[in-house]
Amino acid sequence: MKKTKLFLILPLIGMLSCGKAKTEDKASEDNAAAVSVTIKGSDTVLPLAQKEAEDLMKSDKNVSITVVGGGSGVGITALVDGTTDIAMASRDLKTEEKLKFSEEKKEIEQVIIAFDALTVIVNPANKVSQLTREQLEKIFTGEIKNWKEVGGADEKIVAYSRESSSGTYEFFKEEVMEKKNYATDVLSLPATGAIVQAVSQTKGAIGYIGLAYETKEVKQLGVSYDQGKTFIEPSVASAKDKTYPISRPLFYMFDKTNAAKVKSIVDYALSEQGQKTVSDIGYIPLN
Repeated sequence: MKKTKLFLILPLIGMLSCGKAKTEDKASEDNAAAVSVTIKGSDTVLPLAQKEAEDLMKSDKNVSITVVGGGSGVGITALVDGTTDIAMASRDLKTEEKLKFSEEKKEIEQVIIAFDALTVIVNPANKVSQLTREQLEKIFTGEIKNWKEVGGADEKIVAYSRESSSGTYEFFKEEVMEKKNYATDVLSLPATGAIVQAVSQTKGAIGYIGLAYETKEVKQLGVSYDQGKTFIEPSVASAKDKTYPISRPLFYMFDKTNAAKVKSIVDYALSEQGQKTVSDIGYIPLN
């Protein structure tokens, strides 16, 4: 009797084992089909990349995307080290970065996914509403220290900047300050959102941000690049028609050997839906 029971139970165990094996095989197949991509870098690009990644993962369950900020320099360094699949950047590659990629025998593809109007902001209580490029340069190099020197109240200027790993820091230095060094008392902050918060809470503050970060908590300034003859405020429209002088491309960068892996992300960013997201976030689409 005991032998009969044992004989009947053994096939059942075998059937359960087979069922479990098939389930594990299917799970393995599903995992193998999934593509896991890391995107790292520019805080300017961050809100756009996050929204597009979120939308893409909803429509394609086989794609898993992790998006991390930290600055363009952080993303590009991670691309050199092979710890990210895509680097987000709000500036072009520097000469020394190109040399590093060359040393690593990596050929990098740069894809423009949107445009941005770099926005100069002050506290809403500040009566100054416009500045020339020259005045901005003198504020951030420390030559102008009081708002009364540019038509404002008798109040100390508190200048905020992104830290040196930021592409926005580099772009502002090159395009607005004409490559002059920031003053030593300019306060560096690790994220664009932190600049918005600091300027909104400090009456004498000034800073610069990507257009998509602009809120009612801060006031954006008109900027002149013709020594005060015309002042243009940053907007999607003024960036599109190129009347706003501080516009720039936003990039995805990746190793060409990794092109197949990141194709769905890059294609989505350039697609009609991806470019609609660019507008929704507050940046300027390619067309």
